[in-house]
Amino acid sequence: MRAFFFLPLFVLLLLPQSLLAATVDIAQALRQDYPKLKFQKVTPGPFAGIYQVVVDESEIVYYVPAGGYLVTGEIWTPDAKNLTQQAKAELMTQKAGLFPLDKALVIGKGPHQVIEIVDPDCPYCREGSAFFAGRKDVTRYIYLFPLNIHPHAEAKAAYILSAKDPASAYEDVMGGVFDTQPLPDYKDNGLLKEHQLLGQKLGIHGTPQYWVDGRYVPGSNLKLIAQILSDKQN
Repeated sequence: MRAFFFLPLFVLLLLPQSLLAATVDIAQALRQDYPKLKFQKVTPGPFAGIYQVVVDESEIVYYVPAGGYLVTGEIWTPDAKNLTQQAKAELMTQKAGLFPLDKALVIGKGPHQVIEIVDPDCPYCREGSAFFAGRKDVTRYIYLFPLNIHPHAEAKAAYILSAKDPASAYEDVMGGVFDTQPLPDYKDNGLLKEHQLLGQKLGIHGTPQYWVDGRYVPGSNLKLIAQILSDKQN
């Protein structure tokens, strides 16, 4: 088994093109070089001789068969386009159809579909919640994915999904009502576990994550979300 060797991308560009072109079965070669690496997909990379590898459902690394190099990091163009970030966004956009909408917490009845993956104690998720609160142009499908860094988030998420009025419970939690007082009594209905398993299946590692009318928006990019919604209305 080869050891991981993270070669700077500018060095890869200096490798002879004849060597870079000498590939047969890329996925098989990758398995031979890194038998412990679990990957889901291998596709041609942004330039000759380098291949894009999807690992852990949503992360991207690069493989150079000539030499067996495995490369982490981002690839940028001279005009400041982040090709790695674009590839991740395309990968995540394709997952919009994998959400079981009947399992989501639904808020609103607007024409635009917004899928959200949030942590109740994530400050950026709360910013997003405040942004969407009161908007009449969206239907929100919310999935709760509490992170380990927030010790009280899992209990809050379970409370929301198990409450008699989940939408009101969600607004209370995201508004900080239970940051300084205990949660009301509730009986866990098991829906949080389904949300967590879904997040793991999709390769979610952080929050918030959004899909706005099918377009993936990573992180708390509320300016981009507003632009997408505005463009759809015009």
